[in-house]
Amino acid sequence: MLRTILRRTTRLATPQLARPLSSLPPSASSHLALAKPKALNGLFSDQKNSGSTDSDLPPTPNPTGLGGGDLHPPSIPGGGPGGPDLKVPSPTGTSAGPSAPPAPTPAPGSGSAPEEPAWEGKKEDSQSLKERRKKLSETMGGMPGGMSPNQVMFLVVGSYILYSLTQPNGGGSSREITWQEFRNSLLARGLVSSLEVVNRTKVRVHLHTPVPTSNNIDAPMPGSGGQSLPSPPHGPAPYTFTIGSVEAFESLLLQSQDELGIPPEERIPVSYREEISTMQTILHFAPTLLIGGLILWMARRGASGAGGPGGGIFGVGKSKAKMFNKEDEISMRFRDVAGMDEAKEEIMEFVKFLKEPAKYEKLGAKIPRGAILSGPPGTGKTLLAKATAGEAQVPFLSVSGSEFVEMFVGVGPSRVRDLFANAKKHAPCIIFVDEIDAIGKSRGKGGGFGGNDERESTLNQLLVEMDGFGTKEHVVVLAGTNRPDVLDPALMRPGRFDRHIAIDRPDISGRQQIFKVHLGPLTLNVHLPMERIAEKLALLTPGFSGADIANVCNEAALRAARRGGDDVTEADFDGAIERVIAGLERKSRVLGQEEKTTVAYHEAGHAVCGWFLEHADPLLKVSIIPRGVGALGYAQYLPKERFLFTTEQLIDRMCMTLGGRCSEEIFFGKITTGAQDDLQKITKMAFEICANYGYGGQQSQGEQFQKPFSEATAQALDQAVKKMVTDAHTKTKKLLTEKKAEVEKVAKLLLEKEVITREDMRNLLGRRPFATADEMDRYIESKLDDQKAAEGATTTGSTTPAAGEPLLAAKEVTL
Repeated sequence: MLRTILRRTTRLATPQLARPLSSLPPSASSHLALAKPKALNGLFSDQKNSGSTDSDLPPTPNPTGLGGGDLHPPSIPGGGPGGPDLKVPSPTGTSAGPSAPPAPTPAPGSGSAPEEPAWEGKKEDSQSLKERRKKLSETMGGMPGGMSPNQVMFLVVGSYILYSLTQPNGGGSSREITWQEFRNSLLARGLVSSLEVVNRTKVRVHLHTPVPTSNNIDAPMPGSGGQSLPSPPHGPAPYTFTIGSVEAFESLLLQSQDELGIPPEERIPVSYREEISTMQTILHFAPTLLIGGLILWMARRGASGAGGPGGGIFGVGKSKAKMFNKEDEISMRFRDVAGMDEAKEEIMEFVKFLKEPAKYEKLGAKIPRGAILSGPPGTGKTLLAKATAGEAQVPFLSVSGSEFVEMFVGVGPSRVRDLFANAKKHAPCIIFVDEIDAIGKSRGKGGGFGGNDERESTLNQLLVEMDGFGTKEHVVVLAGTNRPDVLDPALMRPGRFDRHIAIDRPDISGRQQIFKVHLGPLTLNVHLPMERIAEKLALLTPGFSGADIANVCNEAALRAARRGGDDVTEADFDGAIERVIAGLERKSRVLGQEEKTTVAYHEAGHAVCGWFLEHADPLLKVSIIPRGVGALGYAQYLPKERFLFTTEQLIDRMCMTLGGRCSEEIFFGKITTGAQDDLQKITKMAFEICANYGYGGQQSQGEQFQKPFSEATAQALDQAVKKMVTDAHTKTKKLLTEKKAEVEKVAKLLLEKEVITREDMRNLLGRRPFATADEMDRYIESKLDDQKAAEGATTTGSTTPAAGEPLLAAKEVTL
């Protein structure tokens, strides 16, 4: 059939192609010959095969007007599939081949110069045209859109299957009719052979084969105005119609056959059938097949993208460590880490080992395998690791201990193997495991109770990787933890973690260095030297970690921005310290006068006890402004940085804690629930003194599931604790009774100002009656001396203070 269509197209196209070329210029005729597409070549081929040759075309006159011959363009090889070489017919009725002679030169004196043939001088154009035609032939010969033959076949077959499944009756051909058409055109003419009820909703009509000639189906339907039923399609059931219910259909069929007078023996047989279409079956299994295919795809994708021993299904066994190379811009350096000089020296030695290993190896030294960074939260363990990554200029892998263990068995060891394989590939390299206690706890404690403990398997793999067979690569492991006491001894031994670097909270000089680092980016007041404010803040923040100090500086900047200031003042830092220590000020919580008075005397009792007890921490600030969750007031002290405590020092601290409760008893004759926190503190302190420190004659073994002592020993401990608390209460009450006037002074000043400072206490109570002065006293004395020297320099000039104006305002020395 395709060949017939091509022949018909050839007959239609031949008159147009046989048009004389004399109407075109030579160049146009040659381009026409060169630009014939492959389809026309095929037409010419079929035309020759059908008996029509190029000799049927009329001869082409000489387009140059010169005698002696016609133009003969060369043949074009590779006319494409389906046709021979394309040639322009010659005037003699034969095709001009490759050996056709060139056009003769004009006679001398003819008065006209010979015209260059159109195909000469354009060999390059012809060559490029051949290349374009070849590329076009490849494109047209290939598949659409660059698809492979398999993809095209899959698309065709899939389309056919989808079309078949979506067709009614499973793809069979049938025509939907109405009940009236069935009764009048089919049933009344006796064309129906049988009926088939499918799924109680559709009826298939089977006709007699062949259809009786007396009952032509194309005859007009009765009552249809001369219209006939459309011709039935080919198939086993050419017609179908829909019913509402089987009972109504049977009743109508019986009634119609009775009306048409069909004898009982010729009644139409009706069969019933239940069918489930292929499409419905596929839809029922589609969710299961979809989920199964998705799991299979993800499994194959995970296996292909695993890239080594850390792969597996979904790639869960692959390490999640983040790598930082020297090309990555890590801004953190050792100069940005302050307050831990000893720890920096240890870490910098590791960096030197990796940068210059030959220097140590030639002396026979071995590079340490790892180091544990231990210390309280916020002391800068992770910060030191970041600085190491920025300073080492070697690949740095960072991972958290909790990322090794997940719900799948074997994931932890697989990730450890993948982590060290990646590190060895980039050696020399540093691995940092943050919170290593998540996988490094001692084996046998809190395990799986007899089952497989994934954490222990992960720890065993880590032990092998750190110091096992074939561990000669220059890979250093740094780990950070807050609980070095729970780590496995095998992990802490030399050869795995050779160095144990303790990073404690900074002392006063370390805090000053840390404050200088965090004060650098802030816009400080011009009258606030960085050295002086860093020194003061270091004094006011004993026990603060590096994270607390960073929080204080950030909170001060936020307070300055909140009030709309252009710089950060000293008051902003004071408020920031209060915010970090005691919490946010609760302005919405308004105390009554009675409650406010009780809180004032309670805090005054703490302040006076701390002022007149030798070993108690000196007071720094007292406030009766509600802050935090439940605090109605607070007293801030300045503890000395001690490492050893005597019995007298601990008892003085207990007395200072009991000062608020005793002050309520003395001035009001009753106590309130505000001393609940104080009672908890002194009870815990007394039990620590008696049970752990052995000051009470008895000693405990710490927190255990069972008491390591008898009931008699427990009763003895209780009696010792009770006696110690009673003695401290008696001592405190006696002191406050003697200093009752001082307590009233402090309480009244608190009610008036709500916040009093160390300087206010010195004005009210005088200096502390002890020869030893603390760092805060020395700071205040030096500041007062500087202010007096400044005032002396000012009074020597022409400027004098106004009458009644104090030379030194109290607010200027408020701390």
